[in-house]
Amino acid sequence: MTTTSGSTDRTGVLPRTALHASLSAPLLDTMTFLNEVTLRHPQAISFAPGRPFEGDFDVARVPGLIETYLDHLRERGHSEEHVRTALYQYGETAGQIRDLVARMLAVDEDMTVDPASVVVTVGCQEAVLLTLRALFTGPDDVLLVDSPSYVGVTGAASLLGIPVVAVPGTPHGPSPEGIERAVREIEASGRRARCLYVVPDCSNPTGVSMRREARTALLDAADRLGLLLLEDNPYGVFSTVRRPTLKSLDTRRRVIYLGSFAKTAFPGARVGFVVADQLVEGADGRAPGLLADELAKVKSMVTVNTSSLSQAAVAGLLLQNGGGLRAANESLARHYQATMRCLRESLAAQLPVGAPESAGVRWNDPDGGFFLTLDVPFAADGAALDDSAENYGVIWTPMRHFHLDDAGDRQIRLSCSYLTTDQATEGAARLARFIKDRARAVAYAPW
Repeated sequence: MTTTSGSTDRTGVLPRTALHASLSAPLLDTMTFLNEVTLRHPQAISFAPGRPFEGDFDVARVPGLIETYLDHLRERGHSEEHVRTALYQYGETAGQIRDLVARMLAVDEDMTVDPASVVVTVGCQEAVLLTLRALFTGPDDVLLVDSPSYVGVTGAASLLGIPVVAVPGTPHGPSPEGIERAVREIEASGRRARCLYVVPDCSNPTGVSMRREARTALLDAADRLGLLLLEDNPYGVFSTVRRPTLKSLDTRRRVIYLGSFAKTAFPGARVGFVVADQLVEGADGRAPGLLADELAKVKSMVTVNTSSLSQAAVAGLLLQNGGGLRAANESLARHYQATMRCLRESLAAQLPVGAPESAGVRWNDPDGGFFLTLDVPFAADGAALDDSAENYGVIWTPMRHFHLDDAGDRQIRLSCSYLTTDQATEGAARLARFIKDRARAVAYAPW
């Protein structure tokens, strides 16, 4: 029995209805699943996590990264007291390495960014949360996502009570026609489409990349429809084709750029950033300020500041590599590309085109990144995943986790980033055996 306030009963158990509704949504279990599914089946080959390859990680290197940054501060004339404070104290809310992040974007992405427009965050997930909180004013503001979409953005929107509308994806990203159709339908319902979240390079979960002409068309559509674009770019460095970011093509301040050092440095640092150079009307007649300043206000009430130690480690890595990380990741990019190639070649050998056992099975061909999408002729649900892990020794991710509806019911996501080439080859062979057996079982199942 609950109290009159509905907050708890006499046993101290909170009723589910006393918690925010988003906590009951299956969506919020997805990130936990992606992090933990591999641990539950340690003997299986896992295509589930989007973790970077650990082969180049060196524990002994981390102190040197921090020392490189501290030496950088000393070389700029800062006293030992300042250096000590920079390492031990809270630091600026917006981040103490904003100048180095701006330099990295210039070196790696040909982007000219004012350091004042950068906010350094606790991973890119915080960057998403801060941006959504600042931009969405109430239930009539709607977030558009390129579907299927990364669960981190739809999950953050759910936590904040932001309605989300999916724009069906194409092999080359969201189409301007699909975006305009969604915007007009939202407007017809009396609401406002505020912005569109998109991963133009080697998208998670599909691996799809947008062509340059599609990027310019998207920017034109955003300007015409009054949309902001949230560009997330964790995988562009690992593509075999270098394309300009939306932000580097943006001349109308339509793009808010979300970045992360999880893949290009290491996830344990938990450092991301957001570039928000949009102007915001000043209060009480003051001059306009930057959206980044508003995001920093939100951050001050969430994490206060990003770890100074983590920022120092990332800064040291940037300084040791000439200010950028694209060149430093060339070897890792080649590894990911080789692993992806082994995965595709093994799938093609085990499931040849035209063979009866390959009916309904097909996969895409990303030009880099961590992920590819595979269609199967059966429901790719939890029961199928348990069978695959326990009886075939291979783990994958159901694509239904990335859809707002059941559109991905017969698709799986494969991530080869965490594996060696031998593991990817063997994992694909195991997966092929599972797919063929499961497809036969479904075909001959009694009605």
